[in-house]
Amino acid sequence: MSEKEVNLKKRSDELFETIKKTPFVYATLGIISGLGLEEKEIYNKPFIGIVNTWNEINPGHMHLRSLAEAVKLGIAEAGGIPLEFNTIAPCDGWGNANVGMRFILPQREIIADSIEAMVEAHRLDAIVTLSSCDKINPAVLMAAVRLDIPTICVPGGPNLFKVAFSPEYKGIDVKCYDDFKQKPRCISCATPGACEFMGTANTTQALMEVFGMTLPNAATTPAFTRMKYIIAKNSGRKIMDLLKKGITPSQIMTEKSLENVMIADAAIGGSTNATLHIPAIAHEMGLDFDIEIFNEYSKKIPMIVNVSPSGEYGVVDLYNAGGIPAVLNRIRDYLNLDCMTVSEKPIGKLIRRTKGLDDKVIRPLENPVYPEGGTVILKGNLAPKCAVVKQSAVTNRNMLQFEGPAKVFDSETDAINAFAKREIKNGSVIVVRYEGPKGGPGMPELVGLTTNLMLRNDMNEVALITDGRFSGATQGPCIGHLCPEAYVGGPIAVVQDGDIIKIDIPNRTLNFDVSDDEIKERFKNWKPFERDIKSRVLLKYRKLVTDSSKGAILEF
Repeated sequence: MSEKEVNLKKRSDELFETIKKTPFVYATLGIISGLGLEEKEIYNKPFIGIVNTWNEINPGHMHLRSLAEAVKLGIAEAGGIPLEFNTIAPCDGWGNANVGMRFILPQREIIADSIEAMVEAHRLDAIVTLSSCDKINPAVLMAAVRLDIPTICVPGGPNLFKVAFSPEYKGIDVKCYDDFKQKPRCISCATPGACEFMGTANTTQALMEVFGMTLPNAATTPAFTRMKYIIAKNSGRKIMDLLKKGITPSQIMTEKSLENVMIADAAIGGSTNATLHIPAIAHEMGLDFDIEIFNEYSKKIPMIVNVSPSGEYGVVDLYNAGGIPAVLNRIRDYLNLDCMTVSEKPIGKLIRRTKGLDDKVIRPLENPVYPEGGTVILKGNLAPKCAVVKQSAVTNRNMLQFEGPAKVFDSETDAINAFAKREIKNGSVIVVRYEGPKGGPGMPELVGLTTNLMLRNDMNEVALITDGRFSGATQGPCIGHLCPEAYVGGPIAVVQDGDIIKIDIPNRTLNFDVSDDEIKERFKNWKPFERDIKSRVLLKYRKLVTDSSKGAILEF
């Protein structure tokens, strides 16, 4: 059967459909031919969009230009016309501890919207996406669901941290994440690609693969390798097969594959930001999502991936140990193995012959890194809807259950300044509020504060709670996403210095020792803390954004 007979250009033919009987058709044809295309190509070959999030600002994305060239080769070889376009791709690292971080999470929606708008405006027949970092990966999945045209995702892969090239490096057994002197060197990027720990970037790349939206082993293949280039080229070839067979994301990203994503997230010790992105993707899929489900899977699935910040190794080590297919093989008894993938094979068949190559990196189920999943949801009078913590990253197990007096701040900057002046005492609970989706606005990560806490050896019994969020690299009893947030009148808004805060992660509770009557009394004189926000982007976001329990999606 020919390409024309299977109507590969159903969408791009619409460019000419309403005007094909008028002379105006030649104007459209003339504009498109300005790309250097011949008329016979324009009329007969499908238009395949390459959604490239390359830029020169984000080291996680700076290599995507060369991967786009590989995708183009694959598309052209298979008979399509590759048409590359770009969208924004922020780097969280630039925004740490400054106002830039308020713009990071809102860009998830901007990216998804821009992809949708660009693809629909030009009636592209299929797309291949290129992305690496935190908010960009979920954004392209959200756009893929909305568009529901044949789509393959190409994750940019992890980088290699500088410690691997240091004289002290002893192979994959190096414990740089536990060594104070090595930490600053570990977080220096030696190559392009996503930061080499199980932060939000590598978590969401992994979940892309679990969803079935990438070719096998695409998530952990390092950014700087020959194999990454080959995966990109094969993705270009493969998108033409999906187009010919009419295979779209709605056939791959199903309720069952979402369940697989939840299971895998628990097993890999994924970033707490997954509690924002998975609900947002589920919303695009038209599914109801209760954030409490993270606890359900955490109880069933042990964390077996021994990767920082909850383990000893990096994501490149995970690749060498077999990557996501090997992880899935270890937890196969929990998975829906019949879920389809862009490889046109069910995930069960793809992982059937894979195996873990290093039990120190991908632990057996009977010897997990942590007996439960990494991320759990807490509730209580301080967080009636939810709070989020990565329990597997609480390395001091005595802190899983902890209580102490509150030290309250209305911004991360105030908390950092107090920390620098040594005004925060060991044994206290730092409370940082008005950093939620509306209060920030933008729900910034508190990386500046958490990193300082990690590097201070004399602050080993300090907890942190906030209505903001954390980087996937955060360690310790750092509890975020408190909902309702302070700005809308959540209980965190009336916490006072000295209030006793009680954290009980095993029992999933977060409370402060204040009666309901006292809470009501404090709210009588309460007014939300207001920042002087002039940004139209942030003001629009504040007006439309929902709370963190819904994934901070926009509703209008």
